[in-house]
Amino acid sequence: MGVIYQVAVCDDEAEQIEQEENMLKAYMRQQPDCEFRIERFRSADRLIRKMAEQEYVPELVLLDIYMPEKTGIAVAEEIRKMGSDCRIILITTSREHALEAFGVGASQYLVKPLTEEVLFPVLDRIRQSIEEKKRKYLLLRIDGNISRIPLHNILYCEAQGKRQHLYLENETKVTLRTTMTEISQKLSDYSEFVKVGVAYLVNLEHVESLNAKELRLDNGRNLYLPRGSYQQLREKYFRYYCEEEI
Repeated sequence: MGVIYQVAVCDDEAEQIEQEENMLKAYMRQQPDCEFRIERFRSADRLIRKMAEQEYVPELVLLDIYMPEKTGIAVAEEIRKMGSDCRIILITTSREHALEAFGVGASQYLVKPLTEEVLFPVLDRIRQSIEEKKRKYLLLRIDGNISRIPLHNILYCEAQGKRQHLYLENETKVTLRTTMTEISQKLSDYSEFVKVGVAYLVNLEHVESLNAKELRLDNGRNLYLPRGSYQQLREKYFRYYCEEEI
């Protein structure tokens, strides 16, 4: 038996659910080390209720944006408010909601008609990211001891003189006697970490939204952007989630 993933498929159209489920099953036939436990949801509210009340924790949710009771963006926001970091693939008929998708931490934004040629590489990346997340740590010397910090716990790093401050998910701050260059080199293999000006190194997985003046993290904190940094950051953010240029 391969690695098991709980997968939720949510769409108000039965035909679309059937199509997506068939694609997931076709993917499993190509990947014998992967098993999807698929559950169908014709109602967004039923998905939310099951996740909230029955401890249903899918690793992946395929979510249609246009549904009658609420949009897929609204559903994704509720999923994030529950504290779930599951991978979300938003599926729609247009690109107009792409920037909104970033704000809810969508792993991918796909435009219909959905095809195996488009979906399968996305599933490959999502499976890889899930497994990498379990293995990724940053080894740091803190107060004379070697500490192992999960990368997904890091919100951002801020340079202050000769010290670097790591801000973590659990509202703690770790002060390091090192340089921003050294921290950047340690994290250079991970595309979620990007430099913002000379003072910040930000984990894109925790960026909820951004505009020309500031970015907002999923813990509610705002970081003001240096002059001229917005366009490049926006392109990296878009590329990280959609893997394409604006």
